[in-house]
Amino acid sequence: MIKKIIKWTVIVAVLGLVGYWGYGQVKPKTADIPMMETPQVISFPVTEETIVSTVQVKGTSEYGRETNVYAPFEAKVEAWNVENGQLINKGDVLFKLEQKTIRQQIQQKEAEVQKRKLEQELKKFTLNQDLDNASIGATEAERLKLLADQENARLSSQLEEVTNDIERQSLADLNDRLNKSTYVSPASGLFLFDPTQQLPQQMTANQYIGKIVDLDSLRLVALVGENEVFSIKQGMAVEVKLPSLKDLKLKGEVLEVAKFAEATAQEKQTSQPPQFKVIISLPKEDRLIGGLTLNGDIVTKRKDKAVVVPKLAVMTDGGSSYVMVDKGGGQIERQDIETGMQTLDKIEVLTGLKAGDTVVLQ
Repeated sequence: MIKKIIKWTVIVAVLGLVGYWGYGQVKPKTADIPMMETPQVISFPVTEETIVSTVQVKGTSEYGRETNVYAPFEAKVEAWNVENGQLINKGDVLFKLEQKTIRQQIQQKEAEVQKRKLEQELKKFTLNQDLDNASIGATEAERLKLLADQENARLSSQLEEVTNDIERQSLADLNDRLNKSTYVSPASGLFLFDPTQQLPQQMTANQYIGKIVDLDSLRLVALVGENEVFSIKQGMAVEVKLPSLKDLKLKGEVLEVAKFAEATAQEKQTSQPPQFKVIISLPKEDRLIGGLTLNGDIVTKRKDKAVVVPKLAVMTDGGSSYVMVDKGGGQIERQDIETGMQTLDKIEVLTGLKAGDTVVLQ
């Protein structure tokens, strides 16, 4: 009896083991639960440094001083002494106009003035002779006639003097025209002919001939929007760069900020926002010429020994700013701050932090 009990006990145990093994083979496997990684903390040091706020502008190089050349009067050109693109000095002869007609007019005027002068002297001499020859016993009628002739001579002399003044002024104008017929340069620089016309051989009065460009007056002319114009002031320092020459960095200065928007934007009456012209000085540089595209960074604000943090570490909450400060030993606390100047990547901290602190970004 005992043997049967042991036998069935062994059989049941074996069947139980076989069944458990079979269940283990068909039971779905439970996915492994991944280990939770510790959140990565990025830390930033709070530093003390010079911070600057800039306005970026883009424009072209232009010459600031240009002297226009106009024909002094109508005449034929006798000779050209300058070519397009030629460097000239003040006082150089640019061209000569025909002088023959002017000289003839001067000679004629001088002869007329001399003739009128002699006629006046003759009349004066004749009148004096008549006065000297008048007899003491002349009749009343003769004396009246003599007085009339004397008054007539006086009025005639005054009229002749007015005429002489007119003739002398006319003669002076002719001599002035003769001097201007040899046209000398009023300035030094690069001479450029009017590109809209051929080299003239016959000029009209006040005809535009060309211009003299002062190569030392190169400047950067840029346009800025209404959001930037109020922060730009005359005298501000500017770092100028030439995109085509990466190694070229120049120091300029704001010379002028327009008080009114460019007229073109107003005339077109489009939705384009208003643009204001800003003129920036440029130093003398052999590689600079007119018409180049230039970029400039205008320093609108500068502060030395400012406490700054990366802009990435500053967060906002309901209009206030704060950072997370690493207190050490794994302790991180929120710290409210007051901010000041801002650049593209940094923010000045006025209160709440000091240089040497560490802020974190979780």
